[in-house]
Amino acid sequence: MSAGVNDLKSQDNEIHAGFIPLTDCAPLVMVRELGLDRAEGFTLHLHREVSWANIRDKVDVGLFDCAHMLAPLPLAAKLGIGRATAEVIAPVALSLNGNTITVSARLFEDMTEADPASASHSGMAAARAVAAVVKQRAAQGLPPLTFGIVFPFSCHNYDLRAWLASAGIDPDNDVNLVVIPPPLIADSLKAGRVDGFCAGEPWGSVAAADGTGVIVATKAQLWRNSPEKVLGVRALWAERNAELMDALIRALVRAGQWLDVPGNRIGAAKVLSEARYVGVSRHQLEKALTGGLEMGAAPDLVAGDSIVFHRHGATIPRQAHAIWILTQMIRWGQAREPFDIAAIASQVYRTDIYARALAAIGAGLDVAADQPATEGVLALFGSEIFDPSAPLDYLDRCAIRAPALDLSRFKGPRV
Repeated sequence: MSAGVNDLKSQDNEIHAGFIPLTDCAPLVMVRELGLDRAEGFTLHLHREVSWANIRDKVDVGLFDCAHMLAPLPLAAKLGIGRATAEVIAPVALSLNGNTITVSARLFEDMTEADPASASHSGMAAARAVAAVVKQRAAQGLPPLTFGIVFPFSCHNYDLRAWLASAGIDPDNDVNLVVIPPPLIADSLKAGRVDGFCAGEPWGSVAAADGTGVIVATKAQLWRNSPEKVLGVRALWAERNAELMDALIRALVRAGQWLDVPGNRIGAAKVLSEARYVGVSRHQLEKALTGGLEMGAAPDLVAGDSIVFHRHGATIPRQAHAIWILTQMIRWGQAREPFDIAAIASQVYRTDIYARALAAIGAGLDVAADQPATEGVLALFGSEIFDPSAPLDYLDRCAIRAPALDLSRFKGPRV
C-alpha cells in the first residue's frame, strides 16, 4: 500500500477532511466553528466537495486524511468493489436518519389519482401509491419512472430499493435508477430528468420549497435511528496518528452532543447556510434540522428525530449497521464473491478505536462506548425483521433481490 500525500503529517496536528454540502456534515462543521478542534489540540481543515466520487478518490490518494462519508463506502473499499485501493475505516459515526424520498409534483398527482388512500400517508404507505403508478404506466406502455440516488454504495440507494421492494416494485426492472451528486439532485427533479429521488437533506426541502417536489417519506419513518454517515478515515493515517484520531473522535462526539440540544439547531442552520458549507437558505436548513419538513402527504414525524447526531448512541460505529449494509450489497448484486460478513464489519466499523478515544471521558459525554456491537433483532421498512446474527436468513426472506444472487455461495460459518 503506497503512502498518501498527507500520511506523514503526524507532527503538525492538522487534519484535512472532505465533506459534501448536506445537513449531516454539521458535526465536522461545528467542530471547526465551535473551536472543538483547538480544544483538543489540533486544527481541522474542511474541504467542500460536490460528489461522493470526489470524496472517495481524494481519501483514496491521501489528499484528505478523512471525510464525511456514506456509511457503505468504507465497507465497499474493504471488499474491493468501490474503486478504492486504500483501506478505509469508520471509527466514529456522524449521524442517524437525515434522508428524504422526494417525488415530482406531477408524480405525486399521479400517485393520488392511482391510490388516494396510500398517497394520503407519508412513509411506507406512499410506496404503494408509487407501485400503483408503476403498474398503470406499464399497462399503458409508458416509459418506467426514473429515480435519482446519490451513489451506488449509499444508504440512499439501499433505503430507496427497500422502500420500493416493500410495495412489490423491483428496482432493477420496474424503474430506472440513476446517480446524481447531492447538490444537483433537486435541479434534476425540477428539470424533469428524474421523477423522484432519495437524498440527504436539505435537498428534499429545496425541491419542496420551490414547488417542484413533494417529500413522501423520511429515513426516520422507514427505519427509525438507522445508519447514514460515518467518518471515513484512511486506515494507515489512523494507525500512524492514533492520538490525533482519538482527539478528532472526541471533538466529533462533543459536536454531536451540542447539535442535539434543540436550542442549538437554529444556530447550526445559520452556520450551515453559509456558501462555504451547504449554501442554501437558513429557513430550509432549520426545517431539516428540527423535523419540520414540508411533507406533501400526511406527516408522521417526531420533531427533532428527522436527524440525530448524539442521542441513541448516534456516534457509535455499530457493527449491526455494518452487517445490514453488507447484506444490501449482497442482495442487490454488488458483492458477488463470498466473504465473512462479521469479519468485514468488525474490521471496518472500529468500535475498539471509538472506545479507546472515549475511555477517559465517556461518562462526561454521556456516551455508552461499551454498548454491544449488535443490538439484537431490528424492525425496519414496515414489516421487515433483521437479526444481525443471522444475515443470510434475512436475505432468504427477501422476495425481491438480484436475479443472479446465489445465497448458497455465501453460506458457511454464521456471524
